Amino acid sequence: MRWLSDIRTAIAFALVGPLIVSLALVPFRTVFPRTDAALVLVAVVVAVAALGFRSAGVIAALSATIWFDFFLTRPWSALSVTSAQEGWTAALLLGIGLAVSELAVRALSQRDRAQAAQRRLGLLHDAGTAIGATLDARRTAQELAQVAAGRFADFVTVDLAVCVLAGEEAPSDAATHVRRVALAGVRDDHPLLPVGGPPRLALCGARSRGSPYGQPRLEPDVRARADWQALVPEDTGAVLEYGMRSLITAPMRARGSVLGTVCFWRTRDTPPFTDGDLSDAGELAAKAAVAIDNARRYTRERATALALQRNLLPQHLPGQTAVDVASRYLPADSRAGVGGDWFDAIPLSGSRVALVVGDVVGHGINASATMGRLRTAVRTLADVDLPPDELLTHLDDLVVHLTDDEVLEADADATANGGVGATCLYAVYDPVSRHCALASAGHPLPVLVTPGGRADLVRGFTGPPLGVGGLPFETTELDLTAGSVLALYSDGLVRSSDRDIDAGLTKLCDALSVPETSLNAACESVLRALADDRPADDITLLLARTRALAPDRVADWEIAADPALVVQARKLAVEQLDAWGLWDLAFITELLVSELVTNAIRYGAAPIRLRLIRDRKLICEVSDASSTTPHLRRTRVYDEGGRGLVLVARLSHNWGTRQTTAGKTIWCEQRLPDTSPAS
Repeated sequence: MRWLSDIRTAIAFALVGPLIVSLALVPFRTVFPRTDAALVLVAVVVAVAALGFRSAGVIAALSATIWFDFFLTRPWSALSVTSAQEGWTAALLLGIGLAVSELAVRALSQRDRAQAAQRRLGLLHDAGTAIGATLDARRTAQELAQVAAGRFADFVTVDLAVCVLAGEEAPSDAATHVRRVALAGVRDDHPLLPVGGPPRLALCGARSRGSPYGQPRLEPDVRARADWQALVPEDTGAVLEYGMRSLITAPMRARGSVLGTVCFWRTRDTPPFTDGDLSDAGELAAKAAVAIDNARRYTRERATALALQRNLLPQHLPGQTAVDVASRYLPADSRAGVGGDWFDAIPLSGSRVALVVGDVVGHGINASATMGRLRTAVRTLADVDLPPDELLTHLDDLVVHLTDDEVLEADADATANGGVGATCLYAVYDPVSRHCALASAGHPLPVLVTPGGRADLVRGFTGPPLGVGGLPFETTELDLTAGSVLALYSDGLVRSSDRDIDAGLTKLCDALSVPETSLNAACESVLRALADDRPADDITLLLARTRALAPDRVADWEIAADPALVVQARKLAVEQLDAWGLWDLAFITELLVSELVTNAIRYGAAPIRLRLIRDRKLICEVSDASSTTPHLRRTRVYDEGGRGLVLVARLSHNWGTRQTTAGKTIWCEQRLPDTSPAS
């Protein structure tokens, strides 16, 4: 403080000055042996009045020094003699001392201003580097409070609109709900509202925060006025009793909207805010507002991408008999954005199931949209019942077409960045034969866990990623024991910044080797072992434990290519339904078997096989060696053929065809009768 500095200066002059002045006056005393003390005193009073209070401390020190010289270093008898010349000499010396003292005071004042400017620049620099380090509105607000508390204000509170925290558009010039998201101070025993709590209704418009133009507002003394109480939610009595002395409320504005409010408090232990502090408060609020608005916009984009991806992913895997499944999906860290990973379990004909895991290159809404298109394409191709390698070939063609479309629509800069890229693993498991066929398009092969608990990476061929075009895919064949576990995953699970994919695969096998009570528990164990707290890429995990249909639930016969044996085929089917207790389905099944076997004998090739499977539905399959696929068509009145498939489609719940290595299979399904007591 200024007066304290002047006292220190006066004490220094009083201790050192007498010796210096006494030595300086020695040559003058030889010429002027006497000094008029009254004249010197008058000169001192005039100088004090001219220079003002800021130099009073230095002037008082010089005066004390000269009086000390007069009264202590000279004989008392000399003071009774008046000498004008000695008085003018003392006045001249005093003037020189006063000039030097004023220069010293100005130097000290300039040094103080420089130090204050340096502190201000340091505060703004630290705020620029510390605020907005993350794309999180709450953390950004807390960074603002921590930077300003203790340096600019004693306490700092930040309130944000609830819609801003949710990533929505900032409120208009009207009332909205706000929530306290940050608080920092020099002590913990403050009366300010804590972080969190229920939202409260407040005014977030530009006219309600500060000036009509949304500028910071200063309250130098909160005890002198009461209109500031409408700007803060704190208890007025508790705030005043605690000793809050001064307040600055600054709106946090971005792109013409007010996102929230920051309040800077000073207590009676700190000098009150001045008009010069308003610019600092505005700078701090502006830096935080820009970062919070960026976080809001990113939160909205991330929420949109997450909602899109979660809606495109299966909400629950469909029920089927072939495998027990459990899955996990973890989106990437907010800095990376949502990726394009997906998984699926698709029921196929003949009680089979298709297991799919894929990954689209890139992050954001575009990756999620591309993932949805690819997942839909995989489901469509799976309904056609293509083998895994053929399905990936068709999917590769689709990705090539998508890339060509993007190249045509993009400009030259976007074209240089490349088009759509993706990987996919497609596996088909048959619970009757316990056979699994899989193909990979640039995707890591699954891990197979035997019923004994041994986990090994499946050895097979990994084809090129989707979108390369023109390169073949190969199918890997596996014969699995009932109770085996297939672990399908994306590379985000096994690859991270601190380990390569080989180390990740080793950790994955070790985690899967640990026995767990359920597949869900196994998923959690794997994620604990491999997933980071903030993954850089999406993580997808799909675990499938294989089952096997009991032999008594499958009936298979070979039918000779003789139309007279269609009656025998119907008889075999009816007898099997009687053995299963499905008498209600005997009549319709007899008609379906008759039509399918007749068509196979008439249009197909030997050998012809009839198979019935009792699963969640009753499945009837007729296979032959011909690769000609029948199709449903509308018959005219006088057509002699073409009504067999129409009859099959009307009588069955679902029907279709699939190609096999030996020919084709025509199948149809019927719902089992409800055997519950209520029915």
